[in-house]
Amino acid sequence: MDTENPNLRYPIGLFSPAEPVKPQQVHGWIDNIAALPADLRRVVSTLSERQLDTPYRPGGWTARQVVHHLPDSHMNSLVRFKWALTEARPVIKAYDEKGWAELPDCRKPIAPSLDLLDALHRRWVSLLRSLSWVQLQREFVHPESGPSTLAETVGAYAWHGRHHLAHIERLMERKGWV
Repeated sequence: MDTENPNLRYPIGLFSPAEPVKPQQVHGWIDNIAALPADLRRVVSTLSERQLDTPYRPGGWTARQVVHHLPDSHMNSLVRFKWALTEARPVIKAYDEKGWAELPDCRKPIAPSLDLLDALHRRWVSLLRSLSWVQLQREFVHPESGPSTLAETVGAYAWHGRHHLAHIERLMERKGWV
């Protein structure tokens, strides 16, 4: 954690769903997931290449890496949802998100990742909106954090998108780019 200013690392706070998760919350979270691609595209549309290569906090990723990270992460989530919907309480595969953010494709232009996020979210949101409350109670097991229901995971990824969007928005505010 950034000991000098934790608000730079967690600008909207940590994810903490109300217990128990209610269907209305999940519907709102799905709406947040649906809105992310357009919100992200709008926020980054004015950034120059130099600005995209600016870290959102000391020791943090650049805005460019954050943009590339979102479809990487959300693609993994879609696969986890499909496993949980087709297998009995699967143990999912974790991935090295920091390592992925250092790969050469995360230094390339952001347009393909924005397009990928848009297409991915259209498909993911279609699946999410088709799920029954019973299906949303299905679980997968993360090897590090343990079991999660799909309903809780919808909330975690709605938070995740807003969390990273806020990283870029706060960077732009601090730098006077807005």
